[in-house]
Amino acid sequence: MNIPRSEPTHEQMNQLSQQDIGHRTSDIGHNQDIGHRTSDIGHRIWQLLQLADSAFPSGGFAHSSGLEAACQLGEVHGSDGLAAYIADSLDQCGHAALPFFSATHAAPARFVEWDRWYDATLPNHVANRASRALGQGMLTTSVKAFGNDTLQAMKATMRRDQLPGHLPIVTGAICAALAVTRIEGQRLFLFLHLRTLVSTAVRLGIVGPLEAQAIQFRMSPCIESVFLRCCSIDPEDACASAPLHELFQGHHDRLYSRLFMS
Repeated sequence: MNIPRSEPTHEQMNQLSQQDIGHRTSDIGHNQDIGHRTSDIGHRIWQLLQLADSAFPSGGFAHSSGLEAACQLGEVHGSDGLAAYIADSLDQCGHAALPFFSATHAAPARFVEWDRWYDATLPNHVANRASRALGQGMLTTSVKAFGNDTLQAMKATMRRDQLPGHLPIVTGAICAALAVTRIEGQRLFLFLHLRTLVSTAVRLGIVGPLEAQAIQFRMSPCIESVFLRCCSIDPEDACASAPLHELFQGHHDRLYSRLFMS
């Protein structure tokens, strides 16, 4: 049995048309919202990659974090010895420096307080000098590269008040100013330390460049473990987990010949 179909009236057609336009407008708005969010995430990722790039001239490759002294003192042998040294150094970085990065990222307006506090935790003159040089280099390059007003004001304050400008403090403030999330910034900070050690090992001739990259890849579980254990440590609980590394750094100025500044 055929049921006769009534043709939609002109008013019903208009209603259907308006509903269709509404759905399409909603879809366009939804897609634009997704596009904006995707654009923001993508922009942040590009900034992260730029900060992690070895071409970013922050001065990191002029320092060895004590590896040169340890090598000359016979404490690092081959790839296994290098991997053990890197693991201890990452743990030291996570426990002693990362808490101050996290605190500055969470409260960048207090960077003067964090900077002076961290300065008091570095009695080792070589480590203190290196952290100042690296932090100031990172800030100068970031101001030039990103043209951020907050970073420019921070640099002016540091110059006016003659602040140390330590690396964890500056890096935390930079990540906060660039809207890099705390977790992304913490991983970036640890990666920069790892990258510097691997590059140092190549230039010291401990390993070749290909083997160095293989070691860096194998250190991924280690660096993630350090991140998970140290990402929530407050500055009050910061500590030195590898005191022998501090002795290596302190010995650096006494080396007869050296390639690095620290």
